[in-house]
Amino acid sequence: MQRVDEIGNAEHVRGPADAALTVIEYADFQCPYSARAHIALRDLGERFGGIRLVYRHLPLAHLHPLAELAAEAAEAGGSQGRFWDMHDLLYERQRHIRDEQDLAVLAEGVDLDIERFRAEILERRHRARVQADAERARHDGATGTPTLYINGVRYHGDSDRASLERALNGALGR
Repeated sequence: MQRVDEIGNAEHVRGPADAALTVIEYADFQCPYSARAHIALRDLGERFGGIRLVYRHLPLAHLHPLAELAAEAAEAGGSQGRFWDMHDLLYERQRHIRDEQDLAVLAEGVDLDIERFRAEILERRHRARVQADAERARHDGATGTPTLYINGVRYHGDSDRASLERALNGALGR
């Protein structure tokens, strides 16, 4: 059983450092299954007293034409200290994002410096970070989205709330 649990200092991590559950997620902001996992993990975080979530990009550009740009938009938000705000909004508004202008509207919605955001997107300043996550995904055996590792162990179930709740309970020995 492959374990993936090394977390670097520059990673996007949300939740308590001492949480009993750590979920490493490879996801795509344009993938409906990733959006479903986002909602489930957000809701389950409260039920389990906090989940430490590590988010890594795996844009599936061959399926979702805006996936790479959406990941770069989240990173542009991160460069202004708003990664998680942009992350959440990208999933919440997923069905309404059709082009680069829609990403800029989201950036305005989380109070980013919009000129800086546009410049970073235009320059593709965060492309290398997104590509590095995708390369790490391949190394870790993640080929689709979402791919989740719960406490270092690959999860092979569905991204719905009930399935994830069972898996999280199992990781806690319940």
